[in-house]
Amino acid sequence: MRIDVISDVICPWCFIGKRHMETALSLLAEDGLSFTVGFRPFQLNPDMPEDGVAREQYRIKKFGSLERSQELDANVASAGLAAGIAFDFARIQRTPNTARALRLVQLAGPAGVQHAVKEALMAAYFLEGRDIGAADVLADIAHAHSLDPAQIDTDTLRAETTTLEDAARQAGINGVPSFVMNGYLLFSGAMAPSAMADRFRHAHAVLSTRAA
Repeated sequence: MRIDVISDVICPWCFIGKRHMETALSLLAEDGLSFTVGFRPFQLNPDMPEDGVAREQYRIKKFGSLERSQELDANVASAGLAAGIAFDFARIQRTPNTARALRLVQLAGPAGVQHAVKEALMAAYFLEGRDIGAADVLADIAHAHSLDPAQIDTDTLRAETTTLEDAARQAGINGVPSFVMNGYLLFSGAMAPSAMADRFRHAHAVLSTRAA
């Protein structure tokens, strides 16, 4: 069976959810259950300017004050450490438009490096403070995974990514990460690995029964 993770590359809970999913899948593998996993695009800020905005400015506008933004960052950082992620929000200077980064994730799918590219983009942003909306940063990550960055802006890839994101929104998804198994939306959010494993196990059993 296939699990699709609908997420954005600048969503910290998507990074945590990715880690939790990996742990959950390891637990399920001990039961003999295995899944194909892929990632689908979802822009949290589809109206973001192409060059992004200063992160501090963006966070103040979104949450009302810098203090509230820092409080939320601290909460996420704590959850991240529990998942093995050392978020470094102080290094992040800009909140990028993620359209091109999400297209890079889609480009990586047929090449079999989607997981690695997704990880590299999130690590670049959350751990190194790099602007993953910038062409040179995306080119670096593309080249590191033997991908052609010129392909990011092809009409075909633009259309593919737009279609996938539109489908998610039309299905009523408005929060990420969201987890879909064989086309069925299971849940949204970065729940604990054990709880996530239980959801996957139950869905696997139900869908297997239906298929029979």
